[in-house]
Amino acid sequence: MAEEVKLIGAWASPLSRRIELALKLKGIKYEYIDEDLPNKSPLLLKYNPVHKKVPVLVHNGKGISESLVILEYIDETWTHNPILPKEPYHRAVARFWAKFIDEKILQTALKIGSAIAEEKEKLIEEVHHDLKLLENELEVKEKEFFGGLEIGYLDIAAFFIGHWLQVRQEVMEIELIHEEKHPHLCKWLAKLLKIDVVHGCVPPKEKHIAFMKARIEAAKFSSK
Repeated sequence: MAEEVKLIGAWASPLSRRIELALKLKGIKYEYIDEDLPNKSPLLLKYNPVHKKVPVLVHNGKGISESLVILEYIDETWTHNPILPKEPYHRAVARFWAKFIDEKILQTALKIGSAIAEEKEKLIEEVHHDLKLLENELEVKEKEFFGGLEIGYLDIAAFFIGHWLQVRQEVMEIELIHEEKHPHLCKWLAKLLKIDVVHGCVPPKEKHIAFMKARIEAAKFSSK
């Protein structure tokens, strides 16, 4: 019996793009369903009734939510082309940094859109500091990728947030991730972007910029 794999996502969501890349790296056939987040579908509410967010992976009628959880589920379910390290310590380290990216770097960067003056500068500096901590994982260990010689779990988790930061800084005309401050991360991002399967998961730039501008303006308006 053929397996049913569906991905409920949103085209501009870096978290959804993570799952697309993982599925493609594994060579898993899936149906992609793009969600209109302001008008959540019954399908999304059925499979993620708790958070009501994307991405959601539906595997043979069962829903799995939260992008990092989904990545691990994919790796444990389809064991070929592993993305998580085999050694327990290295697996734990990869999980630590992925959580750091989502809970620290991403959340801090999201606050910048509605921040003003000194608060904005403080948040930008915090992002710089946290990115430098992440970059140290590449610099000190002299890795090709976070996963070693091949793209792994942490590369998937980090790339789309890094790319999202690059688009966001262009839209907001601020400096979040820069070659002078983060040379190893920027080199790593550029290297990954040249890989066809990764590039194919990146949103169209102009469409992404327009979308992000609209979201930031809406956030400013709602905070007034």
